[in-house]
Amino acid sequence: MTPERPVGAPPVPRTVLGERTAVAAPDAVLREFVASAEAHGRLSSGHHNRNHLVPLPEHVARLLGREPGTRVTVRIRRRDALPVVIRTWQDEARILRAVGSVLPHVPQCLAKGDGFEIHSYADGVPLSSVCDYGKPVDPLLIGALTELLAQMTRVRRRAMPPLPPRWPGNGSDRRDFLRTLALLADRQIRQPNWTAFGGLFTALGIPEDALIRLGGRVPAMARRPYSLLHADLHRDNLIVTYDGDPPLICVDWELATYGDPLHDLATHLVRMRYPSFQWAEVIEAWAVAMGRTCPAAVNGLAKDLRHYLDFERAQSVYPDVMRAAKALEGSFDQKSLDDASAAVHSALVAAEEPLGLSAVPSLEDIASILYRWRASRTPAGAPGRVPHVVEWEPDPRMPVRTDFPPQAVTEALREEGAAPASRVFKGTAHLNSVVWVQGVDFPVVVRRKVANVCRREPSYLSEHAVLRAIERSGAEVAAPRALALGRSYRGEPFAIHTYVGPYADSGDLVPPPQHPVDGLRPYEADRLADQLCALTRVDYTEVDRTAGEGGFHAWLCDQLVALVRDLPKESQQLARELGLPEANRLREILSRNRVTHRRPTLLHGDLNPWNLVRRNDDLALTIIDWEMALVGDPLYDLVRHMHLTPTRPEIRERMFRRWEGRLPVEYTRDWRKDWPVYRWIEIVRSAYVDLDRLVTGASLDAPNVRRAVDSYAMTLAAATASLGLPVRSAVNPYLTRALS
Repeated sequence: MTPERPVGAPPVPRTVLGERTAVAAPDAVLREFVASAEAHGRLSSGHHNRNHLVPLPEHVARLLGREPGTRVTVRIRRRDALPVVIRTWQDEARILRAVGSVLPHVPQCLAKGDGFEIHSYADGVPLSSVCDYGKPVDPLLIGALTELLAQMTRVRRRAMPPLPPRWPGNGSDRRDFLRTLALLADRQIRQPNWTAFGGLFTALGIPEDALIRLGGRVPAMARRPYSLLHADLHRDNLIVTYDGDPPLICVDWELATYGDPLHDLATHLVRMRYPSFQWAEVIEAWAVAMGRTCPAAVNGLAKDLRHYLDFERAQSVYPDVMRAAKALEGSFDQKSLDDASAAVHSALVAAEEPLGLSAVPSLEDIASILYRWRASRTPAGAPGRVPHVVEWEPDPRMPVRTDFPPQAVTEALREEGAAPASRVFKGTAHLNSVVWVQGVDFPVVVRRKVANVCRREPSYLSEHAVLRAIERSGAEVAAPRALALGRSYRGEPFAIHTYVGPYADSGDLVPPPQHPVDGLRPYEADRLADQLCALTRVDYTEVDRTAGEGGFHAWLCDQLVALVRDLPKESQQLARELGLPEANRLREILSRNRVTHRRPTLLHGDLNPWNLVRRNDDLALTIIDWEMALVGDPLYDLVRHMHLTPTRPEIRERMFRRWEGRLPVEYTRDWRKDWPVYRWIEIVRSAYVDLDRLVTGASLDAPNVRRAVDSYAMTLAAATASLGLPVRSAVNPYLTRALS
């Protein structure tokens, strides 16, 4: 393809690069040519480079040893490109030299300089221009491109550039290559972008260590010889030649790597966007082509390909989300927002299983998250924008506070979308973004409900009303203050509370909130008992005027029976198989117990360790997340805490003694007789709730849920024993082992 040097032309100074050559031409001439190409050449922009097609003027052609007028591609690295790809090698020229020894029609690197390369032109048209993404590809073309993939296995290892240190080779565990890819994706894609996009990823439900965990789950795989891989073979990188000899040429080799050939097949399948019905055809064609060139590369194809497909879909979520968000910089109208939301939703759906995401937000939720992220980066009043996120409507149930006026609410909402990942906390039911507001000397947290969370345990009281009642009471209960309540973009509700974790005067949150996940220290146990006693001084009639009517224990049992009756059919069926009683039978069993009536008080209702934040003062702990607050027997709050938190016997006894010693007898009478009844109810409740979480996958990314389901076998055994039910011998032993 490359013309010979014109007869009589002066010799061209060259720097020899193995079997290929690249020009060591005068810098000024090349810089002038590149600038001209950038200004006047036909532009074809990719994600990583701007490619300019230009003919060579005579003086540059002489330097490059080409005929004047020969077309070349000037590739200029995009300075503004996000780091969204894995790079094994930085020098594409050396990759092309290695590939050219087997595929002589790939472009040659004729010259290179700071930020640019000049390549010979592959004459033809991109496959995408004659067969767009999503459309079926002709079988002849499938055969030709799978033959290209097979031919890459013939490139000798010694012809390639040196590999990075500790790169897996043919003698390594076959899991090592995929683990290396996951580690590199985390280092080269996620980490460099986490400062700018980490808050967005966290809001979307993608944890910081998702790729590392994916690498840790790689199973054993078959042995296949490693080879050169293109690693980015899609329709824009396949040139269909005019003369058909060869039929296809691969271009853009900058992401090439060395490893398991199944990785190349997986990236090709995903990035080509074949119709689903063509996947089997492509896989079969690849196996046939590889069978002729490198038969061992087909080992384990049917079993192992899915692991590389999972990785490709998992790592793709990062560039797909970032590109969708960046696209809103150019146009922030409703159509652009809808398009970006659809792109992010598709990426999350594809990555949900590989990354182990607990749930994918709805399109509406994604639009709100993208909107807040983008609006926080756009000056107010900018043209061509959808209504600004700081337009909000106050909730009449929450009066305006003098210490946090409407302007402060507006500023908090403006800052919400810009909160970095270190200030975004996703719990079981809420997305919490910690922000600083100008003129306010403490951080606040903007709380939004996660819309697609399915909570089996209902809320009974309004959280803002509970927090206001605690604040007005003056009781020594360390709880956030409710500052604002309202609705913002698309009517999405929000609440703003004071932030209770540690922070520095600079506005940083250092360190992140600390929770007593391994149990309370002795002085913490004392202070928590003191705060539960202090709750008796809160006027609960402010939040529940009918509270205290009827027996709390009977009501609690009714609520548990209703929860079991309303479980999905799949959860109910598995519960029956494991020996747990149905709702009516459970009611009969629960009715056998009675407890003494004690004076009711306000209860937190969910004192798990992650709802307790350690603090450095006499109060020791702040109690957060009051959404499950209720009014009832004060003994219940203490017992439920001990059920949800690892509690040593000596700590349990210490808390009971302090609690009993600080309360009047009407709050504590007969507690020693009754506390095992509440503990038994909570064990039974967990047996149903945690089983449902295992079946539905709900909230499994929340740490308290994860710990509960990880010990489900013990929970089930304790529940069936406490219910007085025999272990079912008919239970599938494999099912029992799986739950263990």
